[in-house]
Amino acid sequence: MNCPNKEKNIKGCTCSYPGCSRKGTCCDCVRYHLSIKQLPGCFFSAAGEKTYDRSIEKFIQDQQ
Repeated sequence: MNCPNKEKNIKGCTCSYPGCSRKGTCCDCVRYHLSIKQLPGCFFSAAGEKTYDRSIEKFIQDQQ
């Protein structure tokens, strides 16, 4: 997908997963993670994101 905001999005993207093809294309990232019942890494704290556990349960733990 050609995203006009990709460069801007990449600057604020906190995903540390190497080689992510959706990095900077937020709508694709959110759609992908929701399709597998997960949340994108940018929803998590820095420490939570680094676990690569994108489950909703992990998100709830991370936010407490």
